[in-house]
Amino acid sequence: MAEEREDKSFKDLGVNEQLVEACDVLGWKTPSKIQVESIPVALEGRDIIGLAQTGSGKTGAFAIPILQSLLETPQAFFACVLSPTRELAIQIAEQFEALGSGIGVKCAVLVGGVDMVQQSIALGKRPHIVVATPGRLVDHLSNTKGFSLRTLKYLVLDEADRLLNDDFEKAIDEILNVIPRERRTYLYSATMTKKVKKLQRACLKNPVKIEAASKYSTVDTLKQQYCFVPAKYKDCYLVYILTEMSGSTSMVFTRTCDATALLAHMLRNLGFRAIPINGHMTQTKRLGALNKFKAGECNILICTDVASRGLDIPMVDMVINYDIPMNSKDYVHRVGRTARAGRSGVAISIVNQYELEWYLQIEKLIGKKLPEYPTREEEVLLLLERVAEAKRLAQMKVKESAAGKKRRRGGEDDDGGEEDMSKYLGLEKRKSSKKHTRR
Repeated sequence: MAEEREDKSFKDLGVNEQLVEACDVLGWKTPSKIQVESIPVALEGRDIIGLAQTGSGKTGAFAIPILQSLLETPQAFFACVLSPTRELAIQIAEQFEALGSGIGVKCAVLVGGVDMVQQSIALGKRPHIVVATPGRLVDHLSNTKGFSLRTLKYLVLDEADRLLNDDFEKAIDEILNVIPRERRTYLYSATMTKKVKKLQRACLKNPVKIEAASKYSTVDTLKQQYCFVPAKYKDCYLVYILTEMSGSTSMVFTRTCDATALLAHMLRNLGFRAIPINGHMTQTKRLGALNKFKAGECNILICTDVASRGLDIPMVDMVINYDIPMNSKDYVHRVGRTARAGRSGVAISIVNQYELEWYLQIEKLIGKKLPEYPTREEEVLLLLERVAEAKRLAQMKVKESAAGKKRRRGGEDDDGGEEDMSKYLGLEKRKSSKKHTRR
């Protein structure tokens, strides 16, 4: 299949000259597997259920056919793309705008945490493409005068499995009730659930199912390992791995929002350039953190699963599961932040005695027994005193931040960017100094 794909070009798939040029400008020289299999089917006017590994070019697979169809019959409110997270919605809109820059495509992004009036003004300009989170789209359909999707031609559910869980069910139902039944519908996801099949019966017409991946797979270029550790030494092992892999751009996943802030403070105290992102932060601060990470100002992003879905952050070298996800499918999405678009990457899961059952479920899901990440416990425990002190200072800072938030104008920054305590703690930065010369 790989050889077959190398012979294919976007032009071979039936993509018109303007969009082939746009792909070339974006650096998309050859189509990915999901694009090879889905674009010709989409151009025939079929509904699609696409299952592909995260990082495999799903956005291009639905954006290119939509833009080609838009060129043939231009109209406002031509397509609506639904996304489970704000960051993913913004990213999808950016890709539509980049692909459609030469043909004057207008997009509107409707997400929470942003002023509705500004979004209403954008809708008043009658964009071709609306990219939205379901709740905010329902808000606008209910409250923004003159806005409707009655003429919609395309509906896309990206990360469809997540959109079909209980959190979004009511909003999705409301949207389906007010858009035309005569339309093209695309469902894309890295993981497939029974709920996706349920929606398939509800609103897709004779869809083509395209599996460019096995049911719950990870890419071959991803090196996956685990590290079994006592719970009380988990922080030490995290610091050890980050030090050993210094120079890497890393995403560290935790289970809770509070843990992201605490770990970011702790790692900064030890001289690492870490920044948190979580659902408790304002949208402005979330995007600010993401942009600092993308720009290389910080090379460690501490995040909850808010960052596990679809975000295409170039050059993430490593994903660390500081907390093992309780839902095995979240593992597939998390580790998909690295080894994207044919690049290599590393995923390391730090497993303690209480998380073993969840970890075994992950191995069962992906159908692989993963190798152990090599560590020397005596070396790891040399860090114990400094890590404990860094964590104590971080806990104090988090408490002060919570207590003093009302007293400070504008509140505490959520980027963990306070004083670097590394000198106070005496942690040598012989390895981590490499991080500053990267890129």
